[in-house]
Amino acid sequence: MSNLLTIASFTPHLDTTFSIALSNGELLALRLIEITSLGQGSHGSRTPFSLIFCHPNLPRNAHLPQQTYHLHHAALGTLTLFLVPLGPDQVGMRYQAIFT
Repeated sequence: MSNLLTIASFTPHLDTTFSIALSNGELLALRLIEITSLGQGSHGSRTPFSLIFCHPNLPRNAHLPQQTYHLHHAALGTLTLFLVPLGPDQVGMRYQAIFT
């Protein structure tokens, strides 16, 4: 399904919560805080874009490792995304998913 997602799929869901079920059964909430276009797609493909998520409650040095996660959203359902930790900012730990 991720190949059908576009920047327009996420725009209405900016500043909403996505959850990840961790292996210990705990749910981790990530807020979608930024959506950025990364230029034009080639040969009619979708426009590449980036999503930035934030988790405000993790300790400063704690983060999820870079890997594929199943994120659930009330409107979008379950999405499989590869998340990369970017580091903390003043709000919390940030993660990025890129769609090409």
